[in-house]
Amino acid sequence: MELPQPCRFNLCLTLLVLYFLISFLSHTRTEAVATYLYHNCPNTTTFIPNSTYQSNLNHLLIYLSSNAIRDVEFYNATAGNSVDTVYGLFLCRGDLPTDTCQSCIADATKDIVQRCPTERVAVGWYDECMLRYSDQYFFGSMVTNPNVILVNTQNISDQARFDQLVSATMNDLASGIINLSAGAKKFGTCLQSAIQNLPSGKQGGRVLFPSCIARFEIHPFYLTGNTSAPPPMLVPPPPTPKGKSHISSLTIIAIVAPIIVSGVLFFMGYCFLIRRKASKTVQKENAANEISIVESLQFDFATIEAATNKFSNDNKLGEGGFGQVYKGILPNGQEIAVKRLSRSSGQGAGEFKNEVVLVAKLQHRNLVRLLGFCLEGEEKILVYEFVPNKSLDYFLYEPERHGKLDWSKRYKIIGGIARGMLYLHEDSRLRIIHRDLKASNVLLDEDMSPKISDFGMAKVFGVDQTQGNTNRIAGTFGYMSPEYAMHGQFSTKSDVYSFGVLILVILSGKKNTSFYQSDGPVDLLSFAWKHWKDGTLLEFLDPILADSYLRNEVLRCLHIGLLCVQENPVDRPTMASIVLMLNSYSITLPSPQNPAYFRTEQSMPLVELESNKSKRKLMPWSINEASITEVYPR
Repeated sequence: MELPQPCRFNLCLTLLVLYFLISFLSHTRTEAVATYLYHNCPNTTTFIPNSTYQSNLNHLLIYLSSNAIRDVEFYNATAGNSVDTVYGLFLCRGDLPTDTCQSCIADATKDIVQRCPTERVAVGWYDECMLRYSDQYFFGSMVTNPNVILVNTQNISDQARFDQLVSATMNDLASGIINLSAGAKKFGTCLQSAIQNLPSGKQGGRVLFPSCIARFEIHPFYLTGNTSAPPPMLVPPPPTPKGKSHISSLTIIAIVAPIIVSGVLFFMGYCFLIRRKASKTVQKENAANEISIVESLQFDFATIEAATNKFSNDNKLGEGGFGQVYKGILPNGQEIAVKRLSRSSGQGAGEFKNEVVLVAKLQHRNLVRLLGFCLEGEEKILVYEFVPNKSLDYFLYEPERHGKLDWSKRYKIIGGIARGMLYLHEDSRLRIIHRDLKASNVLLDEDMSPKISDFGMAKVFGVDQTQGNTNRIAGTFGYMSPEYAMHGQFSTKSDVYSFGVLILVILSGKKNTSFYQSDGPVDLLSFAWKHWKDGTLLEFLDPILADSYLRNEVLRCLHIGLLCVQENPVDRPTMASIVLMLNSYSITLPSPQNPAYFRTEQSMPLVELESNKSKRKLMPWSINEASITEVYPR
């Protein structure tokens, strides 16, 4: 029976790997690499690059790494003096050999400064070791914050019995450790706290504290260290016979080595050809699947034209740089929103279909759902679900609708937008950067739940990609992050900036540049920052909210908004952190830095708008919220 192509390739690859393992196992040594778990470095205290503190930190990390070569599992050290003193330590798992500990600490000292480039306090947890440093003396202190709980998602059937077994085993183990020495007793509360926080009903989990770690699994995850040395050879081997017929080892190597190398090269070539053929098959299948998706979503133009009453002005919902939006009713009675792209858009049919396939794959309750498209002649039309309550800006800025947004609705809208953006950044099959998040691109359904819309300028990132660049700046002034508006750099943090502006807009009920004060702030960010510095944040709120709000919720949202609009992208939180901040009051929020574009005069930064460098122009920052839309190849 003939094996399928993927199986044959896997067999080839397995045999090839086994060959190299057998050939070189005795001549090579696998280096341990630190397996990253989590880190924490609050930005409440930071140092200036190239400062004395950074120099002391570098010396400390080098010193800790150099001392990991000794046969020790724990080591602490101090570098510097007075206000720039740095205290640090490392801790390795007791079951690991010295070289594994050494490699873990060497990797950790390099990794932690990448994750915490300017923070004075940091702790990094790895599977093999832990590294911690601070500008405060902490040796001998029992600390349980910050803490991290990692959970094996597989459940246990008999939960109650299993939890009792885990608790008894872990407590017995902790008691044994505490009784080893008097010095260990002070950390008993740390271990007990860690054990109490272990997940319930799961096949495994661990709790990471700065002072102790607790872990359980249903499989062995540590080395037992019971490997014994082989018994001594009692009888010496017989001497090698000597004679004229003896062939030297060099002769054997000279004959056998070329044969082995040739065989390996032939084997690799054969496997490569099989893999290439299998890859082409997979590509054809993916292309067929995407064609199937496109065909299943395609509407004919006559159906769309009839649904919108021939694109009647009475059915028009809105208009922008991209084209017009109409309400339509399909023959089955379903209401739809029809976005008719302008013919001057210049987007090709291929790029248009790619956009359709991309948006069709996004499924989340806080994203507008794409129902289909139409591509006939010069017509390029997108068909979305109909959202009855129009967009968020309609309720924020229209006087007759303004009063319908009480605090509970606004708080619900903020949370929904955050969850939708988290889905785009981390939870969907693709990592999407929206690039044009604003009030008019947030639609509200009949329950006033938000739905993010308009993915015409969205960018798809690879799994490991963190930043993109463009020479064509497209978006909405007032919502653009400084690194994007001035340098064309976009990332998840540029979306976070737009989200922060949107929070401030929702709380104040004002456009970002809708007011001017001759003796004070000239935009919404500066206005919010002034109230933050003056301790008068509640005066920033939309007056129509009156006393309908909850003070803690309002202040937390304002705080999060200011964290999102900080000038340095590194200082801004991720959408995952934002969702956590909104849902948990146990998390202490860091103090925000100055927002981007902070100013009290009407001096505006310059924005590059021309992509052609030979015709580059610098234009003053616009004080309106006009959208510059480019729905073209991404």
